[in-house]
Amino acid sequence: MFRSEIAAVNWVVIPACECGRRIASSVCRAIMDPLTTTAASGMRARMETLDMLANNIANSSSAGFKADTDFYGLYHSEEAASDSGLPAPTESPVTEKQWTDFSQGQITPTGNELDLALSGEGFFTVQGPNGVLYTRNGSFRVSNDGTLTTRQGYPVLNAENKPIRIDGTKSTQVDGTGRILQGGNEVAQFKLVNFTAPRTLEKQESTYFRLSVSTLTPAPATDVKVEQRSVESANVQPAQAAVKLVSVMRQFEMLQRAMSIGNEMNKQAVEDVARTSG
Repeated sequence: MFRSEIAAVNWVVIPACECGRRIASSVCRAIMDPLTTTAASGMRARMETLDMLANNIANSSSAGFKADTDFYGLYHSEEAASDSGLPAPTESPVTEKQWTDFSQGQITPTGNELDLALSGEGFFTVQGPNGVLYTRNGSFRVSNDGTLTTRQGYPVLNAENKPIRIDGTKSTQVDGTGRILQGGNEVAQFKLVNFTAPRTLEKQESTYFRLSVSTLTPAPATDVKVEQRSVESANVQPAQAAVKLVSVMRQFEMLQRAMSIGNEMNKQAVEDVARTSG
C-alpha cells in the first residue's frame, strides 16, 4: 500500500495494487476539473444575479422600493496561497455579496392626501409584526380605529414611538418636517430617522428594512423633506434591468456550454488513457 502523489490531488488514498486505469482517471480529473469547477461556480453566481434582477423588475412599480445590486469576487482556497504545485482548481468566481442601492427615486404626484414621499435621506418608522421596521413607502391609509397604517396594516409611529392616530373624517395636512395637522392643529409628528451606516439595514419584505445590528440605533433625519400627495417611485430602471437580465442569461448559457465541453474533455481523456493502458 502507498499514497500516490497524483491521487493526493483529489484527497484520496489509492492502493498500489489497484488498476492503473483508476490512477489515470484521477490524473484526468485533477487536470480537467478546473474548467468544470470554475464554470459551475460561475453559473451559481449568475443564478443568484438572475434572481436578484427578477426581483428588481417585479418590484419596479412598488413605491419606495430600493433596487439590489451585486459584485463578484474570487474564492481562494488554502492551497491557492501555497506553493503546493497542485493542478486542481483553487480559485472560483462567487457573488461576493448583494447590496441595496438607496439612491433617491423619482417623486410622483398622486393627489391622495395620505400619500407621502421623502425627498432626501430618511425613513418612516413603522411597527412590524416582529419589531420596528423602516420604509420609504409613504402610501398610508387610516384604519377603522383611526390608526395611520401602511398598506400591509403596520401602524406608523410618531416621535414618541407610538402609533399615529388621526380623525379619518377630517382633512389632513402634512408639512415638510413631517408634522400632521388637522383643522389647523398639530395632531402628530412622524418619526423620521436616518442611519450613519445604511448598509446595516436588511430588507424585510419588498419595501421594508430592519436593523441587522441590534447595538445600532437610528438618528433623527435632518436632511429630508416630506412631500404630501406624492410617492417615491422605485429606483429601478426597468429597461436597464431587462438588458442586464438578458446579458446575464447569455453568460449563464456560455458557462453551461463550457461545463459541457469540460465534461466531454474528461470523458475523452479517460477513454484515451484506458485505450493506451489496455
